[in-house]
Amino acid sequence: MNITGMSEQWITARIKQKGKCKCIPWKNLRDLILAHPDVKKKVDVFALCIYGLVIFPRALGYVDEAVSDHFE
Repeated sequence: MNITGMSEQWITARIKQKGKCKCIPWKNLRDLILAHPDVKKKVDVFALCIYGLVIFPRALGYVDEAVSDHFE
């Protein structure tokens, strides 16, 4: 929540169970990057996506929820 600047309801509505981990779809984060009014938050979410998709890939097209703890 701190990284995206979105509400807890927004986050919990988009979390999906993929195998043993909970993940947020890249598509939802991409849409957030394109629509977020705060430029700093856009950059933070984009960096989180790169970090989650490239460095810690768990499920294709999804960013693991645990990655945000490491990123933050």
